[in-house]
Amino acid sequence: MVRDRILVIDDDQLQRWAMGRQLTTWGYEVLEAADGQSGLDAFTRHLPDLVLLDLQLPDQNGVEVLRQIRAIDPQAVVIMVTAHGGVPDAVAAFKLGVFDFLPKPVDFDALGVTLRYGLEARRLREEVVRLRSGDQELADTTIVGESPAIAACVRMLDRLAASDAGAVLLTGESGTGKDLFARTLHRRSSRADHPFVAVNCAAIPDTLMESELFGHEKGAFTDARFLKKGVFELADGGTLYLDEVGELKPSLQPKILRVLESLTFRRVGGSRDITVDLRVIAATNRDLDAAVRQGEFRRDLLYRLRVIELAIPPLRERRQDIPPLARHFLRQLALKFHKPVLGVSDAAMDVMTQYDWPGNARELKNAIERAVILEDGEQITPSGLPCQLTPPAGGRASGPPGEFTLPIGGVSLERVEESLVRQAMAAAGGNQTHAARLLDISRDALRTRLKKFGIER
Repeated sequence: MVRDRILVIDDDQLQRWAMGRQLTTWGYEVLEAADGQSGLDAFTRHLPDLVLLDLQLPDQNGVEVLRQIRAIDPQAVVIMVTAHGGVPDAVAAFKLGVFDFLPKPVDFDALGVTLRYGLEARRLREEVVRLRSGDQELADTTIVGESPAIAACVRMLDRLAASDAGAVLLTGESGTGKDLFARTLHRRSSRADHPFVAVNCAAIPDTLMESELFGHEKGAFTDARFLKKGVFELADGGTLYLDEVGELKPSLQPKILRVLESLTFRRVGGSRDITVDLRVIAATNRDLDAAVRQGEFRRDLLYRLRVIELAIPPLRERRQDIPPLARHFLRQLALKFHKPVLGVSDAAMDVMTQYDWPGNARELKNAIERAVILEDGEQITPSGLPCQLTPPAGGRASGPPGEFTLPIGGVSLERVEESLVRQAMAAAGGNQTHAARLLDISRDALRTRLKKFGIER
């Protein structure tokens, strides 16, 4: 279990000893500093959850120390402890966001209550920040489906949630719902009250990846003006989700392996080991065994990530999940767009269940979104669905065909190319790596075509 870390900044050695002993008895991790500068150094290195700060320090006033702490971490919770100080100091401290004042000698009963309130306030602030930054998706962790295949996946998910041991590797095609499974696993686990931090390994430039993962110290490189926590540190106590883990560069793979084995790392430019307690969930749509054989992925890293593997089947292999998924997306999107679309016609549902959905659930959601926007009635009809879903006369809809027949009147090759690129981007939900694989071209080649046709991500 992760312990809350408390920094005591006080020049009174006896007072530090007494508070440190009591805090340790309560189960907190305690750091100590005897003056303002060493306190600021300790705060920068360790980023504690709460600070107990004396107002009168030998080298500077506690209010000035408070000001610098808040500059480093605006969410810092600071409790001033003092036997001196008047109204001006109190006013200045409260303007800077001090959480509370406690007089000396410290009443430990009052200290215990104030600590609990202060730490709870910090957790609430962090939760608000996460929700505002986009983690509101955690609120909806409903896995929809009626097929035996998805039911088996959910049973495995529940067993994984009941155990905190081992990394989990989610595999499956693009759009099958790996993100949803990762968030649901976190929500159902004992770590649900701690952070869920997701990072897309394919979306971050190579030059920034190490800093994104491990963080950096102030001054570690030219643009490192402030200390930055990496995702491993931000996920401490909770879950780190490494999406598209198959895209990790070879140079980073041994560093990731070391962290997974020891749960210890250093920030870029740092000299101190940082230990974390977290669960790692990784996801990929690549065949990592093939990547190992080709020398693109480390075998030992794959073993470390794949303690437990959960393979999510594609939508074409569980067609009975299409109707409940379509209705689920319809309820969400009709509410989002304020449209009175209440259901799906039998004809439209038949078209959808016959289609192979190469983009899986993500492509299905995009199709429902299009239909909700275009429909004027109370039901989705075949005319509101994307054209590639509508079967030709006497035929059935399928995924992208393997062969093309040249129309009698000819065709513009550039228009066909643009159409395929747009369809691939839609099926991949805007992910360039996935779209490139659907078109069997490199990501650089895809980017050239996106620029050529003016297609936005």
